[in-house]
Amino acid sequence: MVNITLHQLFTLNAVITQGSIQSGAKYLNKTHPSVITALKKLENELNFSLFDRTGYRITLTKEGRVFYKSAQRILDNINELGSLSLHLENNEETELNIAIGDITPLGSALSILRTFSRENTFTHLNLLFDNLEGVNERLLNGQADLIVHHIDKSDIRYEYKDFGRVEIIAVVAPEFLTMPVHNRLKYSNLVQYTQCVIRDTTEKLDTKNHFVSEHSPTISVGDQHTKKEIIKQGMAWGHMPSFLIETELESGELISINSDYIKTHIIDLVVSRLHKVNHGIMAEKLWNMF
Repeated sequence: MVNITLHQLFTLNAVITQGSIQSGAKYLNKTHPSVITALKKLENELNFSLFDRTGYRITLTKEGRVFYKSAQRILDNINELGSLSLHLENNEETELNIAIGDITPLGSALSILRTFSRENTFTHLNLLFDNLEGVNERLLNGQADLIVHHIDKSDIRYEYKDFGRVEIIAVVAPEFLTMPVHNRLKYSNLVQYTQCVIRDTTEKLDTKNHFVSEHSPTISVGDQHTKKEIIKQGMAWGHMPSFLIETELESGELISINSDYIKTHIIDLVVSRLHKVNHGIMAEKLWNMF
């Protein structure tokens, strides 16, 4: 079995990156003879020469280049372990749970989360996608460290930052209704028509009536994109976040049925966490990025 030490690999790396044995010794704060001894012991273990010493400057042999390439991967892993140990020593969380709501513009939220992940490689982000009260339930039950959704801002359990506003518009496919769309249109006029609604993912919280016509037949779906397709196919009418249907409204694939009685609703989105004193180091860092 080849007995290679990390000391030998670090010595080899220093000599190559610094350009000479003398510079490598200075970088390592070692004597010139001790560096030569470490390299010779490594070559003896390998049974081949790492360096061509015939020229003015020593250079890696063909075998030496292959070996050094593999050694670099090992040293990178060692450095990564060192960073990870420091991360753990500082009690920094190794994972965070983020719940994102069904009407949250994903691009805006994910761009921040992507930046966090790139800057903090030892903290894994678990992304959870829920609907309606299911998002809030995740936070209140301790299953999420942070949510991007809408909340009751008067509820003192929440600490929040404003994240944006979303318009919710009632829409249909052009040929869906058998009556004309006009400014006096009421929800009572839609009772006979199927409505597409989002299925709430909450398990224990009381579900709320989010734009649901109580006496209409419904199609229940699990996400906004499926809901949009059902509406586009003329199978139902429904309320959609405006950012998901801008193209369809412009092209005429969908039309708004807003009227004096059926109005656009503005929903305030927030980044929220539980209003408690202590949050983890990485949770606090992510919070400050929003």
